[in-house]
Amino acid sequence: MEVLVILVPLALALGFAGLLGFLWSLKSGQYDDLDGAAWRAIADDEPVGGQGRSK
Repeated sequence: MEVLVILVPLALALGFAGLLGFLWSLKSGQYDDLDGAAWRAIADDEPVGGQGRSK
């Protein structure tokens, strides 16, 4: 039971640190564009020469 004196405040401190980290990420704009990276991953890149596809 004595271990709870250490574990309960430790769990509360870690939870509070996680909450602060989440709130900081919201404030800094980490969740502004959720779809942009997904679309950039599947979008076609321009060819190196910039000429496009030849027919």
